[in-house]
Amino acid sequence: MIHTTHSIRVRYAETDPMKYVYYGNYAAYFELGRVELFRSIGISYDEIEKLGIWLPVSDYNIKYLKPALYDQKLEIHTYVKKIPGVRIEFEYEIYNEEKIKITEASTTLFFLNAETNKVIKCPDFLMKLIEENWKEN
Repeated sequence: MIHTTHSIRVRYAETDPMKYVYYGNYAAYFELGRVELFRSIGISYDEIEKLGIWLPVSDYNIKYLKPALYDQKLEIHTYVKKIPGVRIEFEYEIYNEEKIKITEASTTLFFLNAETNKVIKCPDFLMKLIEENWKEN
C-alpha cells in the first residue's frame, strides 16, 4: 500500500452560498491527492506525461458524510491499495480539523500511451517506483 496525506484550507471561491464546499470541487481535491502521491514516490505528474503516458479517469465514486466548510483545514488521505495493471485505483478520505472523516471516495484511472492512444499496462518506470515505495498493511 502507498498512503500520503496532504492538507489544504478551503477557499471562499470553492464554496456555495451556505459556505459548504461545492460538490464539484471535491474532484480537484482528489486530483491534488493523486499528484502529491506520485510526487511522494519520486515522480511528478508532468514527468509521467512527458514520458508519453496519460492517466484518464474512468471511474469516480464519492460519499459525502459531512460538509466541508469555508476556511476549514482539510486533510486529504490518498491510498493505492492494489498493485496496478492497466488501471490504477486510488482511494481517498478527507478529514476536517476535528479529525472527523467527512468524505470517502475512489477513482480508477487507466494508463494510455499518448502516441498510440492505446491502453497499456503500468509502465515499468512507474511500476518500479510503486514497488520501491510499497508498504504492507
